[in-house]
Amino acid sequence: MPTNAAAPADPSLIDSRTAAWRLLTVLGLVTLGNSGMYVVAVVLPAVQAEFGVGRGDASLPYTLMMVCLGLGGLWTGKMADRHGITPVLRLGALAVAGGFVWAAFSGSIWTFGLAHGLLLGLLGSSSTFAPLLADTALWWNKRRGIAVAIAASGNYVAGTVWPPLVQWGIDTIGWRQTYLLLGLVCGLGMFLLANRMRQRPPLVMAAAPATPGGALNDTRRPFGLKPAQAQALLCLAGVGCCVAMSMPQVHIVAYCVDLGFGAARGAEMLSLMLASGIVSRLVSGWICDRIGGIRTLLLGSALQCVALLMFLPFDGLVPLYLISAMFGLFQGGIVPSYAIIVREYFAPAEAGVRVGAVIMATLVGMALGGWLSGWVFDLTGSYKAAFLNGIGWNLLNMAIALFLFWRVRGAGPGGLRGATA
Repeated sequence: MPTNAAAPADPSLIDSRTAAWRLLTVLGLVTLGNSGMYVVAVVLPAVQAEFGVGRGDASLPYTLMMVCLGLGGLWTGKMADRHGITPVLRLGALAVAGGFVWAAFSGSIWTFGLAHGLLLGLLGSSSTFAPLLADTALWWNKRRGIAVAIAASGNYVAGTVWPPLVQWGIDTIGWRQTYLLLGLVCGLGMFLLANRMRQRPPLVMAAAPATPGGALNDTRRPFGLKPAQAQALLCLAGVGCCVAMSMPQVHIVAYCVDLGFGAARGAEMLSLMLASGIVSRLVSGWICDRIGGIRTLLLGSALQCVALLMFLPFDGLVPLYLISAMFGLFQGGIVPSYAIIVREYFAPAEAGVRVGAVIMATLVGMALGGWLSGWVFDLTGSYKAAFLNGIGWNLLNMAIALFLFWRVRGAGPGGLRGATA
């Protein structure tokens, strides 16, 4: 690796062993930095009982964290584009440690929520998702889809590893002591791994990239639209898919408690769901390298809708385990596909900030969906209506994906449907 870490890496390092080692480091960073996204769902019943609040209010810390995480992704992506990702990661490590500690000593649901929003979300987890996906996309060409999928899988590795460990900690030493240990392990681990990310990505030529179908895209007119219009559609699609996605991910533990199965069974289902999501993201990355980002988004959106529909007629213990696994297998490739779409259709120099904007929208969707599902539950006393709400938002995502797919499905040499010289 070059000694001058402030200078861009040599383009010969794209798709190299150096890129592979960097990808492994990214996987570790995402796993540690995104722990709070899933821990807060596991601790929800205990926090609700201790602070004496309703299900909607108990969902607010998750909502605050995801909104702030999305907003932070805009800032961290922009800073990584300008100054490199290592300073951003170091600040994120300190914020993750501080956020868990602050939450452990909180005396109300509001201070608990602020700890998750301001430190764990805005400064902490935001440094280890959108900026790292954008960074990874710049280190790979031939296997870009699978590389970004591996990086994004760290998010689901976190969801697989941390929920059962945290549930065990809650049952053994209490949720406050568990949060203190999380702050130490995740903060220190992130800070150490950040030192391996000092090399800047290789310079990428501004030429129009080609999709897997061979068509060249004019990055000045993504999908034949103004960049702001295309960005807005992707952001709206991100909100839609993730309002739907958040329903099972945020509330499966509470749902199992209400059904009489207990929090431990719900934590196992969440872990199974996200472990299946790892497989989904890897397979979707392989598919994305062959059919492109927009087609992968459309496929994932349709399959997620099918899985959500399955939650309506079945609420037995064994069916819920099976549907949780199916849901993870079907939806895991959706969010990484946005990073690929940005890389395929927008200017490479804007990758960090544009991926950050789309990821912000997906996290706003997760935040809105997490709160909205709790609110609907409080209003109706049942999660059935909450699942129907999620399906409606999923259909919005599918409609946008279909529109963008229609814009490029007849792409010729100009890369757009009906494009002329």
